[in-house]
Amino acid sequence: MAYFRIDFFSNALRRETSFEMFIPNDSREDIPKEASVYDKRKMKTLFLLHGYTGKAGNWVSQEQAQKYNFAIVMPSVENSFYLNGLSTGHAFQTYVGEELVEYVRKTFGLAEKAEDTYVLGLSMGGFGALHTAFAYPQTFGKTGAMSSALIMHEIAKMKAGEDNGVANYEYYRECFGDLEHVLESDNNPEQLVRKLKNDGKKIPEIYMCCGTEDFLLEPNRAFDQYLTNLGVEHIYKEGPGIHDMKFWSEYAEKIVEWMFA
Repeated sequence: MAYFRIDFFSNALRRETSFEMFIPNDSREDIPKEASVYDKRKMKTLFLLHGYTGKAGNWVSQEQAQKYNFAIVMPSVENSFYLNGLSTGHAFQTYVGEELVEYVRKTFGLAEKAEDTYVLGLSMGGFGALHTAFAYPQTFGKTGAMSSALIMHEIAKMKAGEDNGVANYEYYRECFGDLEHVLESDNNPEQLVRKLKNDGKKIPEIYMCCGTEDFLLEPNRAFDQYLTNLGVEHIYKEGPGIHDMKFWSEYAEKIVEWMFA
């Protein structure tokens, strides 16, 4: 198992940045590994997206990565919601969905096709996993979204000077743009997936989940219903749990098996 921290210059972010990467391409001679069908196929890649206040880190089972033969790419994107912010140096959507993918392709020869490239996130990263997959369906073949911070309808009602206890109006405006029109903008995953559906384009496979005691349960149920009404095939699961790593660890294992098995 090889674990990297890679520092490089991001043109999207206009600065030096870093990401982490896990590649299970080595093995111990003293612990022979039984050959499997997954070893014979080209290594796949999972982009793993952290939540609000978080940073790059691996919360997916390394044993699963070895078993199913996939690399893990872990960017740090501050509290950006994986969107292109208003100010220079905050093009985080471009960074993750384009620049980082291209860097991994040319440096490691990975993530070259959508059927080999998936994205999984939790909370803010769940929003990011959906939005990124819908913005780049030619790049990502599957998306997993856990306890997703699908806050578009909430922040659309905010006014200048207001604060919802998590962040203030000015923060959300920096991330999402004009909040009065956020629901009609491409920063809304609903808009992106509707356009893909209306244009007859391929939609990445979707697996969503949320804990039944999670404060984000209702927006996740609403998005599930939105996809159902739109006629978009997807998986949506609920289970006992709150907004914490216990729930995410349980469902990350299920989603990884769904993605790679």
